[in-house]
Amino acid sequence: MEKPMRSIAKAISWRIVATLTTIVLVVIFSKDWALGTIVGITEFLTKTVIYYVHERVWNVSDFGRKIKGN
Repeated sequence: MEKPMRSIAKAISWRIVATLTTIVLVVIFSKDWALGTIVGITEFLTKTVIYYVHERVWNVSDFGRKIKGN
C-alpha cells in the first residue's frame, strides 16, 4: 500500500507535466500568455487535489490486487 506522501509526490509531478502542456496549448490557441498562465495555475491546483483523492480511493480498493498468500 502506498503512503499518502507518495501519492502527493506523484500528483504534483504529473500535474507539472500536464499543466505545462495546458499552458502551451492555451497560448497556441489564444496567443495570450496571461490567459495561459491563469488557466494553468487554476488547472494545477484543482486537478492536484482531484488526483490525490482519486489515488487515495484506489489505494483502499483491492480491485486488481493479488491477495497475500495466493
